[in-house]
Amino acid sequence: MAVYRFEDIAFNSTEKKKPVEEDKYTYLGLEHLDPDSIYVTRYGSEIAPKGEKLLMKKGDVLFGKRRAYQKKVAIAPFDGIFSAHGMVLRPKEDVIDKDFFPLFIKSDYFLDEAIKISVGSLSPTIHWRDLKELKFSLPSLEEQKKLATALWSIYETKERYKKLIKATDDLVKSQFIEMFENNRRDSLGVYLEQIRGVSYKPADLRESTENAYTLLRANNISNDRLNQDHVQFVSESKVSEKQLIKEGDILMCASSGSLEHVGKTALCTPDYYGMTFGAFCKLLRPNGLISSEFLSIYFRTNEYRRLISDLACGSNINNLRNEHIDDLSIPIPTENQELVIIELARESDKSKFALQDAIDNLDALTKKIIAENLITAGKE
Repeated sequence: MAVYRFEDIAFNSTEKKKPVEEDKYTYLGLEHLDPDSIYVTRYGSEIAPKGEKLLMKKGDVLFGKRRAYQKKVAIAPFDGIFSAHGMVLRPKEDVIDKDFFPLFIKSDYFLDEAIKISVGSLSPTIHWRDLKELKFSLPSLEEQKKLATALWSIYETKERYKKLIKATDDLVKSQFIEMFENNRRDSLGVYLEQIRGVSYKPADLRESTENAYTLLRANNISNDRLNQDHVQFVSESKVSEKQLIKEGDILMCASSGSLEHVGKTALCTPDYYGMTFGAFCKLLRPNGLISSEFLSIYFRTNEYRRLISDLACGSNINNLRNEHIDDLSIPIPTENQELVIIELARESDKSKFALQDAIDNLDALTKKIIAENLITAGKE
């Protein structure tokens, strides 16, 4: 097992160009990169991007150096231009296998170390001068090839499961559109109360739940579900009774630097009752006129996502104000329609959760393989 500085592992291509009109078709920004996928499915811009952009070639590894904690890494699907808030990386094949390289950059082993050297508060950024000095352990090229085969097999299985989840989601969405196309509509604000999140300072955070509440943030909303990844604990004195999660509540990300996160929601399950939430989120508390399950289904629809994209505003942070949510026009179901769509969504969720558990198990297996072959071995 050899130890290398990152500059001995990868080239950082800094070749740039000022975009012309035709470049808008092959432009990739950080907004096009998904944290949970190494593949690019969205690209392009309505107009030619402004300012110099990085030149990329098909197969390059694209790394989001700005807000690197979002862990955005992808393989360039074609020749084009990439955001200057990223890096275009290429493997030094005498040190690292070209098939292993993208998975190495995507691994927590690399990303966790890279994130540590981010500088800046509002938009922490990684600089090449610091990144190039980081040291990583790598097995032989022969072992890397074996690792690449195993890890890509796991990764492709995960991608198939994710496609099945999307297909299950799409079924519910299509049924929703068909079922409620001709229903009367009403303002969403009639059916719920909005509760602002907890504002706090670093001094208000605690190490545990002793005299504190578990605090959820936008990163704890993922794929219409809540998780307890990297939760914080905030002093009881900062939290009002109304800001404690109750049965039927829906947690929403109301502000974010990334438009894709604004408006994402999750129905709060019993595991989260009694917790609280941060200022960039808001709680939607239905008043009983429409079930929270029905509303949570509406928040998954393409119509809702389209409306949120149009409503979100702000230069650096996209915000959803209370009136944005209150004024949304939603279809009002009959009692029978509500029961039917909820039952369909429940069955869909059972399938999705089983698939997501399988994905989580594959993620755990990937981390185990990385730990056994890179991290642990590198410390011997």
